[in-house]
Amino acid sequence: MKIIECPRDAMQGLHDFIPTEVKTRYLSQLLKVGFHTIDFGSFVSPKAIPQMRDTAAVLQSLDLTDTTSKLLAIVANLRGAQHAANWQTIDYLGFPLSLSETFQQRNTNRSIAEALQILAAIHEVCQKHNMKLVTYLSMGFGNPYGDPYDRETVLAFVEQLVNMEIEIISLADTIGISNRENITYLFETLVPAFPEVEFGAHLHSHPREAREKLHAAYLAGCRRFDGALRGYGGCPMAEDDLVGNMATELIIRHLIDQGEELELDQQALKEALNMVSGVFPA
Repeated sequence: MKIIECPRDAMQGLHDFIPTEVKTRYLSQLLKVGFHTIDFGSFVSPKAIPQMRDTAAVLQSLDLTDTTSKLLAIVANLRGAQHAANWQTIDYLGFPLSLSETFQQRNTNRSIAEALQILAAIHEVCQKHNMKLVTYLSMGFGNPYGDPYDRETVLAFVEQLVNMEIEIISLADTIGISNRENITYLFETLVPAFPEVEFGAHLHSHPREAREKLHAAYLAGCRRFDGALRGYGGCPMAEDDLVGNMATELIIRHLIDQGEELELDQQALKEALNMVSGVFPA
């Protein structure tokens, strides 16, 4: 069972810049909890995501000597991947590949065809520098733009990624459109069909719908879950009204209720939760 804590996703859409030292203190506390991975920052254009312009400085300030957590950085092009590759402390690079042509253009200023070429180049960087690539299939459960979408399209995208030897694929519900039915269908279909792939769930959700979605993914075989403490965040490139991340504390409680033994430091988690209000606006 892998829990991916995503402070980068929680922070990136905020208007006011979070000072580097505040980010560093918060991330340092998260590193004590025992999450499998921390999605800590991104190497993207500061014009596109100004909140993440200090990712390199934050990374340089982190003490990683006593943590079991891995670090993941988001990149949107080959230049970003090459920059991230200079840091041996980064274990994973994440790339957003959209099933929606409109959203791919909004998110990376590229077509899907161009994004697939970039993805292949980033994968080569990862292999050369002993990192793993996480591909996020954004708009994985539908889109608000009228672009074609059906379940067969998702399966075709996944098959294409598998043929590229991508080993980690996270189905991303960027706008909170997923439901129990489509979550169940996709994971129940994909997990047994591609046993060599680690499938994750990156589900943005309104709080009232979060538990049902989480439970559906769990029952359907998903064992990798992305979240953000208190449910902050959402994609600033999607719609005007952001839909929050799945609250990590909800994920933890639900997995424990299912009998999962999570190796987390509960005191460190409590202290991290107490820090949230000092990092994010009310």
